[in-house]
Amino acid sequence: MSKETVNTNPLLCDIETGMCETTEGNTDTASQGNIKFTKKSVKAIYYTDPICSSCWGIEPQLRKLKLEYGNAVDIEYRMGGLLPDWSYNSGGIGKPSDVAGHWDEVSVHYDMPIDGDLWLEDPLDSSYPPSIAFKAAQMQSNEKAIDFLREIREMVFLKKMNIAKWEHMEKAAKKVGLDIAQFKTDYEGDAKALFEEDLKLGRELGVRGFPTMFFVDDAGNKDIVYGTRPYAFYEMAILKLNPNAEKSEYSKDWETLFNKYPSLTAKEFSELSGTPRKESENVLNELSKKGTLEKLTTKNGSIWTFKN
Repeated sequence: MSKETVNTNPLLCDIETGMCETTEGNTDTASQGNIKFTKKSVKAIYYTDPICSSCWGIEPQLRKLKLEYGNAVDIEYRMGGLLPDWSYNSGGIGKPSDVAGHWDEVSVHYDMPIDGDLWLEDPLDSSYPPSIAFKAAQMQSNEKAIDFLREIREMVFLKKMNIAKWEHMEKAAKKVGLDIAQFKTDYEGDAKALFEEDLKLGRELGVRGFPTMFFVDDAGNKDIVYGTRPYAFYEMAILKLNPNAEKSEYSKDWETLFNKYPSLTAKEFSELSGTPRKESENVLNELSKKGTLEKLTTKNGSIWTFKN
């Protein structure tokens, strides 16, 4: 089997590049004609997918970026369509069970809890339904849509839930406060067209895998970060486009962080608080013993949730 074939399977995320590559890779990039700007100095277009394991790996960096540069950068989430269906067979992946071991490896590499047994117990047929659901959530509230995406990611990566099923998407939508009747109407209606627009723009921009972040200023200058990279890569992309972007100071105590992000892994807490990784887990475990945090443990790590 050629290396090219191996690398084009979207569910095999390359640990070296930190990217889940699509089968229709294209490195050419288009003009920014379809990119709308806000008052913030830099626009970041983030191409992702609900079941992209490398995108789960980027969560610590992304959350820190929002805390430090949220005043300078507007992050726009776009869906890339990682798994249309199972009509292909490449890279040794021909059926869902082939993904299980790979997810377990990715979990260790990114130090983010992922349970690959999902693909043995209740596998997804496609990542399109949860992607369309995200677009439906966006139609109501961009902020709630991002919360919704986080919720379904925790479901799929930690709780082994098939998030292509309506019952799980509906549960996540309720938890983040979406209007469920409207959510269902949009999911069955206009959200599909919005998802198709994301796919179209992705092709025009030359998206070849996930995560991909396009940083653009209003003059059309651009910097692209492919794959899951250390935090400095994203910070440098912003400062390259706007050297005057000011880094916001934020409180790094556990209570403030959990009020901002109600669930955190040890890797995320370490990234956001500046606490060494091992010490971070000890801090979170002590808080869970006191009953302040609720701990969910998977075979490949844990996540802690704030008890309100």
